Amino acid sequence: MKKWTATAGVLAMTAMLAACSGEEAANNAEAEGTGTGAGISGSLDFYTSQPDADAQALVNAFTEKNPDVEVSIFRSGTEEVVSKIQAEDQAGDIQADVLLVADSVTFENFKKEELLLPYKSPEAEAIDEAYVDPEGTYTGTKVMATGLIVNTNEVKDLPDSWSVLTEKAAKGKAVMPSPLYSGAAAYNLGVVTKQDGMGWEFYEDMRANDITITQGNGAVLEGVAMGEQQYGMIVDYLAAQAKSDGSPVELVYPKEGVPVITEPVGIMANTDNEEAAQAFVDFVLSEEGQELASDQGYTPIREGIEAPEGLKSLDDIKVLEADSAELLQTRDDDKAKFGEIFGQ
Repeated sequence: MKKWTATAGVLAMTAMLAACSGEEAANNAEAEGTGTGAGISGSLDFYTSQPDADAQALVNAFTEKNPDVEVSIFRSGTEEVVSKIQAEDQAGDIQADVLLVADSVTFENFKKEELLLPYKSPEAEAIDEAYVDPEGTYTGTKVMATGLIVNTNEVKDLPDSWSVLTEKAAKGKAVMPSPLYSGAAAYNLGVVTKQDGMGWEFYEDMRANDITITQGNGAVLEGVAMGEQQYGMIVDYLAAQAKSDGSPVELVYPKEGVPVITEPVGIMANTDNEEAAQAFVDFVLSEEGQELASDQGYTPIREGIEAPEGLKSLDDIKVLEADSAELLQTRDDDKAKFGEIFGQ
């Protein structure tokens, strides 16, 4: 089990607060700001599916405000992060304190298994309640839509519909991430197959059109940017960043709408450092944390923080809706059927 002890800095802060009146102490603590804990110290294990650089930048920003907290990062694809937690749970010793992975369905599953600690962050008041678990076990941290990425060297007339992936123009020239690896792709599979006019027929038609299945969104970007494929299904921020960096690609939000994941954050029920875990969640959802997300190229989920150039804000996106509890109920069957269709 993880242990933590007070450091010299924490002891000094404790002495200072003891010398103040109760009102002054409260004012001093409040002045530290959300996501900064007077007296918070110890170790924190952060499990995430974020890219390495983004996860490290988030941790660096948090520890700058909380220098007595030592944060360790475990990063992998959502499915592998989930598998690690499940293995640790079976061993009776989950190491993660804070979890931040692709979609709400993953958190619904852990919530059902009573592996999450309810915590209603005061920062969540600035977030649409649709993206906040009513019981406080998880809260969305950003808006990540999946749209179309198109190679503009090869395609002159940009499509406006998902149907292009099933048409002759894209036969053998399109790519998508596998829902057996990517949490975003698994979420998309569940959402899209429940939409009128799309459903499983859409995936069957893509299979008949010889779409390539790759491991994750990064491989989709590489394939389309290099011209190996002309069309792809991809999370929006990757396409926008690639275009900004000079790649010959364009991001399209199809007219039918797009599935949206929110990369929720939550605290594991077994945490040995609840105070630091709460401060970490507060920081991620705070104005500073959300501005960091925008600077990293993501659409913030908090009201009042602008989306980065090249991305649409939540108000401007037509979202394909689906119930998270239903998606959890059908996820295993959805993956199995996908595997049957694509021979995975």
